[in-house]
Amino acid sequence: MSYSLNEMLAAPEADLLSPMLSQQDDLWTATFRGLTLHTALQPIYSIAHKRTVGYEALIRAFDNDNAAVLPPHLFDLPSTDAENLLLDRLCRYLHVRNYSSIKDQLNWLFLNVSPRVVTHGNQSDSFFGQILEKTGLPAHRIVMEIVEQPTDDADKLRETVAYYRKLGCLTAIDDFGAGHSNFERIWNLSPDIVKLDRSLLMRAVDDHRARQILNGIVSLLRQSGCLVLLEGVETRDQVMIAIDAGVDFVQGFYFQRPSIDLEAMSQTPTDLDALLTEYKLRKQVKQDPTRQLVNYFMAPFMRATEQLRKGVNIRQACSELITHPVVSRCYLVDSDGVQITETLLPNDSPAGQDPRFKPLEDTASADWCRQQYLSQALEQPGSLHVTAPYLCVTGANMCVTLSLAYNSESSLQVLCCDIMSDSDQML
Repeated sequence: MSYSLNEMLAAPEADLLSPMLSQQDDLWTATFRGLTLHTALQPIYSIAHKRTVGYEALIRAFDNDNAAVLPPHLFDLPSTDAENLLLDRLCRYLHVRNYSSIKDQLNWLFLNVSPRVVTHGNQSDSFFGQILEKTGLPAHRIVMEIVEQPTDDADKLRETVAYYRKLGCLTAIDDFGAGHSNFERIWNLSPDIVKLDRSLLMRAVDDHRARQILNGIVSLLRQSGCLVLLEGVETRDQVMIAIDAGVDFVQGFYFQRPSIDLEAMSQTPTDLDALLTEYKLRKQVKQDPTRQLVNYFMAPFMRATEQLRKGVNIRQACSELITHPVVSRCYLVDSDGVQITETLLPNDSPAGQDPRFKPLEDTASADWCRQQYLSQALEQPGSLHVTAPYLCVTGANMCVTLSLAYNSESSLQVLCCDIMSDSDQML
């Protein structure tokens, strides 16, 4: 039985789309507007497992001369919402057909669903369930990707996500961090996986603060119950950034470009062992300056705390510390985290302070109980600790804090010393 285009546009179910697909050996192709459509796969790797855990399916179109047609041009062809729905379903049907023919019986298949399709039509229909039943591909091996962008119908988007989840599929938000990204979408949809846009990675390459923001976003997403995938990884340095950020999965040209040679793609290895070994070495080298700080300042800290035990005031006891060119402030905190002395500043500090943050300068009786440097020092009295760089609230500048807890009469006190982490004279 043949169907007209109008019939297929009205109800593009699996049976109506089947005539648009053809098979040669184990490879399926589709036709749309005179173009031949192929499935291309790109591997997705788990850093912890050190192996492939899935593939993103991408469409590749070719004209009658076998010349490639760019995907944006293909998806610009539909002139109506109905035709856009037809193309979207045809691509997904083609991908599922091809993936079900691959010998891999474990890993996920990531499928993109058009955001325009998400917000039009009845998403609770039986189409996707039909093609899974026809191909025998289990729903739990499918990850449905929805592009992170504004939608006119948030309720319809939630219904769509609920539909795929009810089928047994996983769901993912794609391109998070680009354009209109926001955490409200994450909280409303509770996706299983969030794919971070490459723009976050590109900023992190040259901007230390952007790298810290990336790490923070990954941490927040994982605390929200989402696995995190960083896409667009193209260089070895970007791999190191991804590993350091704590993402679960990576994808990009550095590992493998998308390919329509599906069987070869499913057998492509990657040496994540070597990458993790390199990361550990880089991390060790990166931590060495921290160890140098501890070694260098241990003796001055011990001399200062000995003076403080004898009742010498903080200005005299810490005179050696505060005159060091990288030290920006010293202060004394009790075991509850409350600052019990004035903040000791270098004699030449007023000229160098930013007047915009003057409301933050006075820290008399400030409570630092939430700071990591306090808990570290209290857990190991007598040991000098140093933090990673962070934004110091007293001056809105990046610093590291050295801290050492010592016994003073019947209680513990903690001597703290802030160092400008971007100082040219940093050890």
